[in-house]
Amino acid sequence: MTDRDARAARNQENSLAAFMAKKAEFDALLAELTQASDDHFGADPEEVLWCEAAWLSDATAKLKDIADQHFGRGEYAL
Repeated sequence: MTDRDARAARNQENSLAAFMAKKAEFDALLAELTQASDDHFGADPEEVLWCEAAWLSDATAKLKDIADQHFGRGEYAL
């Protein structure tokens, strides 16, 4: 194995480690959001006001943008 190959292998290992660390963080955030969603994000379904609806609309738009980026939809379509 050449020095260049060794550097490339280390780079790939480091990239994988960074990816897996961020994936674990991402998965933890998804789990938190799922739990919060199951609890209606702390809102009482009998007393929901427009501020809760507006917050959820904003949060949904952000998640939709992430999904669109990943799946190549909307403005990210190829």
